[in-house]
Amino acid sequence: MKYKAIALDLDGTLLNSKKEVSKRNKEVIMKAAEAGVHIILASGRPVPGIKHIAHHLHLEQVGGYILSYNGGMIINCKTGDVIRRETIPEKCYSDIVHVAKKYGVTPLTYDAEGIITTNENDEYVKLESKINNIPINQVFHLDETAKLDPPVKFMVVGEHEALQKVQAELNEKLKGEVNVFFSESYFLEITPNGIEKATSLEMLLGKLDLDRKNLIACGDGYNDIPMMRYAGFSVAMENAKDETKEWANFIAPSNDEDGVATVVEKFVLRG
Repeated sequence: MKYKAIALDLDGTLLNSKKEVSKRNKEVIMKAAEAGVHIILASGRPVPGIKHIAHHLHLEQVGGYILSYNGGMIINCKTGDVIRRETIPEKCYSDIVHVAKKYGVTPLTYDAEGIITTNENDEYVKLESKINNIPINQVFHLDETAKLDPPVKFMVVGEHEALQKVQAELNEKLKGEVNVFFSESYFLEITPNGIEKATSLEMLLGKLDLDRKNLIACGDGYNDIPMMRYAGFSVAMENAKDETKEWANFIAPSNDEDGVATVVEKFVLRG
């Protein structure tokens, strides 16, 4: 078997438009895992937003890995071991929270259970909670609470015009300590420098004694391009961004047409 690992983006790739894993995708992925293929759930989502998907796929039993926060944290589903955890420098917390407040938008981060934020009623905080199916905990001093469990990622959420001002000021204040970028017009993400899916996959494959030529990477978004460039075989979904498709060796059916199952059957199980 040439391909011994498959990295799967979640939203827009493995998950359909209802944010669910289809029955066919689940069955085929579990067949691959039982055949010894390493299943890697690679997403910008926080850990609690991926764990319930890993549980649905029974990765605690058959084996697999969570690569969350675009690679900032890697977890072995079977053992619970944390293979990688890169956190935001503590000195940045206060600036992130105060700049968000200055422009009337909401900062949030995550703990082991879900979202922690200064405003549980913010519509975009609620959206993030819904996307990930995780709870919201409102706190008064987010920067102080975050010190209890140093976060891998912050987000500032709100209207795009205000977030652009937040991005500019944080880039000036933090001077390269972190990456500050938009994942959606209303989601401004703050992550440690140098974090993206490809470098984390390289680290994980090293521990698994696998070469990049043994890896298939499936994605649909801009943040999937680094891992698609890195992998031995890259797949873009039919619903992917045009720029993402340019890096693909194969265009799979869409996330609503069980595209991941098609890829696994065609290139892993039969291959």
